[in-house]
Amino acid sequence: MKPAIRVAIVNDYEVIVRGVAEMFRNYEDRVEVVELDARTPVSTPVDVALYDTFAQGHTDPARTREILGNGRVRRLAIYTWDFVPRLATESLAAGASAYLSKSMPAEQLVRAVEKVHEGQRFVSPIPGRTTPPAGSWPAREEGLTPRESEVLCLIAQGMSNQDIAARTALSINSVKSYIRTAYRKIGTTSRTQAVLWGIEHGLRPDRVRIDPSDVAVTT
Repeated sequence: MKPAIRVAIVNDYEVIVRGVAEMFRNYEDRVEVVELDARTPVSTPVDVALYDTFAQGHTDPARTREILGNGRVRRLAIYTWDFVPRLATESLAAGASAYLSKSMPAEQLVRAVEKVHEGQRFVSPIPGRTTPPAGSWPAREEGLTPRESEVLCLIAQGMSNQDIAARTALSINSVKSYIRTAYRKIGTTSRTQAVLWGIEHGLRPDRVRIDPSDVAVTT
């Protein structure tokens, strides 16, 4: 039997990396999640780092080089729902091995990680627009959609609408639309109120390295 592929999951939010880790819980013979990193560098040698792009500048070549350049990550896969061909091309050009859809069921995600481990470079099929991403996201329990949560997270980090549009590959009008719907859901009417709400509800980035054995398994 082949040894399990050693994987680190990377993002700025603890709830995100914990949610992604849950995707692999039934495939421990094939994928071993050895590290969950929220705003911390990968500290353990891994075969594949799975980089969730929630509230991240995933088209920034410097970020990709940072993850791959610490000497502990052999290959990098981008994990996202932003399926814009330009972003996929830029991610692979920056050194990523794959550009994977967050709509993938667990079995497909495991097979994709195996392909990355084998040295393949590829982009997974473009998902349907109505398919929600896998895992969890900040303030999901407050009724926010993934996009509304992402936009509020970036507001809580002090970004302007223009900054958010550039970070998420959304149009300015789309960003404004997500802000309006998010504000209605959380009962705020101003950016200052939204920032305070975000601070109170965990929308600021975390900084923690998590032992996968601490991830609660749901049934």
